[in-house]
Amino acid sequence: MASSFLYTFLFITIHTADGFLEYSVDRCEFNSTELKDMEYIYSHYYNKIEYIRFSSNVGEYVGVTEYGVMLAEILNNSTALLNSTRQMVTEYCYHNIDIHDQAIIAKSVQPRVRIKSKTPLSGQHPAMLVCNVYDFFPSEIKVSWLRDGQEVSSDVTSTEEMPNGDWYYQSHSYLEYTPRSGEKISCVVEHVSLKESLITDWEPSSDKSTSESTPLSAIGASILTLGLILLLAGFIFYRWKARGQTT
Repeated sequence: MASSFLYTFLFITIHTADGFLEYSVDRCEFNSTELKDMEYIYSHYYNKIEYIRFSSNVGEYVGVTEYGVMLAEILNNSTALLNSTRQMVTEYCYHNIDIHDQAIIAKSVQPRVRIKSKTPLSGQHPAMLVCNVYDFFPSEIKVSWLRDGQEVSSDVTSTEEMPNGDWYYQSHSYLEYTPRSGEKISCVVEHVSLKESLITDWEPSSDKSTSESTPLSAIGASILTLGLILLLAGFIFYRWKARGQTT
């Protein structure tokens, strides 16, 4: 299954006068390099309020506010203007797709994936898995879960894409569940750097992580403390024995 994401080109024009702000935004939204998967959207704003919009999927201007509705009716009566604006999806969006490929897709980095078991965040389920996704670029990514081949739509929480500080990103998805005998659970990652979805199966035998309530560091600290107590008790006993023999 090929990855599918939504990307946007932006071009903003701003005009100010006596403290009032008016600006327009041209943008392209697309999830593939084919013209049929692209949408050109033009929006006009006044003091951060959008009042008119054109979408190539609609094919005409649409008013958002009362003034915008009146203005859209006027603009839609201009055949030349409508035809020119409808061509923007080809002249502006499709024409610049190669720039997007060179700037983003060609420099993309595939993510690293690891599944671990954790203590559940709530008491509704006895088990929880976390799918850790590291070191990918760009930031847009989709992480989902499969359980016996079926996508899981409930009891799933995910973090936002977080920057590592080195141009790469990371994201984490949590699945709370009640274990079933013989089931197969997988983490599915979709990213622009991948030609198809990256599916990682959870292998309980390879999961060396422990419950967050009893981490290895805590166990090691307990053993070290016990050893120090026994060593101190032995030293005290030795001094007491030696003093008794001297007396």
